[in-house]
Amino acid sequence: MQIKYGGTPRAGCFVRRINRFVARVLVEGREVLAHVPSSGRMAELLYPGAGVFVLAREGGKRKTPYDLILAQKDGVLVSVDARLPNQLVYRSLQEGAFPFFPGRVEVEREVNFGSSRMDFRIQNGGETCFLEVKSVTLVREGKALFPDAPTSRGARHLAELARARQEGYRAVALFIIQRNDAQSFSPNWETDREFATGLVQAAAAG
Repeated sequence: MQIKYGGTPRAGCFVRRINRFVARVLVEGREVLAHVPSSGRMAELLYPGAGVFVLAREGGKRKTPYDLILAQKDGVLVSVDARLPNQLVYRSLQEGAFPFFPGRVEVEREVNFGSSRMDFRIQNGGETCFLEVKSVTLVREGKALFPDAPTSRGARHLAELARARQEGYRAVALFIIQRNDAQSFSPNWETDREFATGLVQAAAAG
């Protein structure tokens, strides 16, 4: 399955991040503003001088004429667009690509549960499942790690998934690794012990 960007990426050089969602990038000798489609820190990818790719996104009410979509790390291309995993999962659900959701599914996006908003609520075979998707960009020595910075929001999502399971719903946390050099996955105990502990507890809850 492919997700098309809808344009031709342009190579650039990362200058600096102005805030979570806006960065300065040098493209063809000119410094431009680019939207960073992720709230993740990604300090190991987005640093002054790092190679990146942007897409022109002009028109409408945008304040940034480009989207920053890819970063290069040790010769590996890494997607930094946190929207793509949700798009991929949504299409996969529609096309029946997940064997653990056999048959027809009804999918709702951005659904409230408890004190959180879950990415998906799925009706399948008389069961309801809450599905939360996480974008993974950090890899160290072949191991993908999440998160790359402390995330109280992520820990809250895990607690809500565990609660959903206790109330009789199915619950899934799906980690999408946005690069091709990972051989395994682990919660990032060093960076966020609360999240890592929450993931273990959520898995134990089923």
